[in-house]
Amino acid sequence: MADLTDLVSKMRQVADAQADKAEAEKNGSASKETGKERSAEDSARFKEIKAVLARNKITRGISPEKLRVILEELGPTYIKLGQIMSMHSDILPKRYCDELAKLNFDVPPMPFNEVIEVIEDSYGSPCTDIYEWIDEKPLGSASIAQVHRARLKNVSSEDSIGDVIIKVQRKGVYEIMSRDISLLHRLVKLMPPVGDLKNIVDLDMVLDEMWAVAKEEMDFFTEACNMAEFARNNKNVRYVGCPKMFPEYSTDKVLVMEYIDGCSIDDVEYLTAHGYDLDEIGEKFVNNFIKQVMNDGFFHADPHPGNVKVRDGKIIWIDMGMMGRLSERDRRLMVRGVRGIALHDIQAVENAVLDLGQVSGTPDRDKLYIDLKGFIEQYGSVSFGSLDIAAALQCLMDIMKENGIALPHGMTLLCRGLAHMQGVLATISPEINMLQIATARITDEFIENLDIKEELMKYGRALYRAADKGIELPSLTAQAMKEYLAGQSKVNITISSSKEVDELIYSSIRNVVIGLGVAALLISSSIMCLTEMKPQVFGIPVLGALGFVFAMVVSGFLVIRNIALKIAYRRRRRRKNKHL
Repeated sequence: MADLTDLVSKMRQVADAQADKAEAEKNGSASKETGKERSAEDSARFKEIKAVLARNKITRGISPEKLRVILEELGPTYIKLGQIMSMHSDILPKRYCDELAKLNFDVPPMPFNEVIEVIEDSYGSPCTDIYEWIDEKPLGSASIAQVHRARLKNVSSEDSIGDVIIKVQRKGVYEIMSRDISLLHRLVKLMPPVGDLKNIVDLDMVLDEMWAVAKEEMDFFTEACNMAEFARNNKNVRYVGCPKMFPEYSTDKVLVMEYIDGCSIDDVEYLTAHGYDLDEIGEKFVNNFIKQVMNDGFFHADPHPGNVKVRDGKIIWIDMGMMGRLSERDRRLMVRGVRGIALHDIQAVENAVLDLGQVSGTPDRDKLYIDLKGFIEQYGSVSFGSLDIAAALQCLMDIMKENGIALPHGMTLLCRGLAHMQGVLATISPEINMLQIATARITDEFIENLDIKEELMKYGRALYRAADKGIELPSLTAQAMKEYLAGQSKVNITISSSKEVDELIYSSIRNVVIGLGVAALLISSSIMCLTEMKPQVFGIPVLGALGFVFAMVVSGFLVIRNIALKIAYRRRRRRKNKHL
């Protein structure tokens, strides 16, 4: 397993060379598919998308339920995009993510003859040369790939492997998704600002990130490398395992690995009947996940029960197409933020959030401070046993979203993973508290890695600097008092207002100026109406009458505008309260 990463890299180079050759041949015979044919395909798909949108009356607004139905009707590609979108609660509103999470993971499987075709195209030889049999009924079917159980012909006795599973990529899924993403980008540009979705998030940015994640998941070599790295990181953990992979039978579209029987980690009835201690499983499950996050910086980002099994006293992690990474800096900032929450140090939490997130524009630190203060008041004093981690994380992400701070991709995946972990624990061992285990592990590692000499030197230097500055305090105080008594002291005050206050001042001044102009116009028109100025209409000077009419129009516009602004403000308040 140690050399698996190198082997996979060599396989990738061979596959890339074959792909470049195929692309060159395709370009050489490009006359088979002209630009007009490609345009016709795009137009047909575009019309299909427009028909689905029109059928669901998108011009009347888009709700979470309507978005989910649209994605389901558009097919497997869009179902996958919806699943990826449901992970981004730091970008999309929570109600959209909750609804998109309902998307069905099982999509209609591709025909078995297409499965055989993809396998044989990847191998360049008949399936019967490699497999004794392949089960026609898939074990699972998703939008990008599906899984079949099979048995290899030539397996050494050392492997002691029975059956295997073959993960086969859907035929043409890359081309279909690439075309659909391109069409969606074009559709976003034409999309009217219906509902509140387009105003909340940059849809082009979301599409780009979804496409990057989908491409990574379609690259089976990446999953093979993930499995090799995960196995290497956990080789010394006796109660953790992952499927053995067969790189010699794997390609960029076919992944072959050991078949894991066992049971799902949340199958309480099976585990209890076979003598497993559910509390022990829960503790080991959490401990290993925290190790992945804090020690390795490489963790399983989708630990739902279907991806974690128990077999022969081991916790087996499977399906590593979606893995998260945290840099050393991100882990350090995360620990600093957790410590700040525990100590109710709002400033420390604010600095950690700003350093960790990607800030768009200039952050309003006053608003962020107030929001984080409310968060700490709500969750900072909650006992470990009653803390809802998923709710706390969602609240924190909402705060970051409102302040224009985007989480790194690794942190988004971590939040998703923690929510899955909490769900599993609630099923198998509700008494176990994940946060307590994580805190204990972080504390143990801190004590274990504590360098007494370095800590003493650090605090000694801080004490020396404090004493050195403290000696100057009496003389500085005396100087300040002398300047004050002599009338020479100065105080610099910087006043910064919020965006709402700036808008209020601006609109007030604007209304006052317009009001003075209207008043002046009414007075001048009244004076003109008392004269004999020509021409006249019904005995009134035309210029004076026009002044009255213009003043009335401006006054009416201001009244209607103020009423409309009040109605819009109330709607925004109701919408915000509904989101909360």
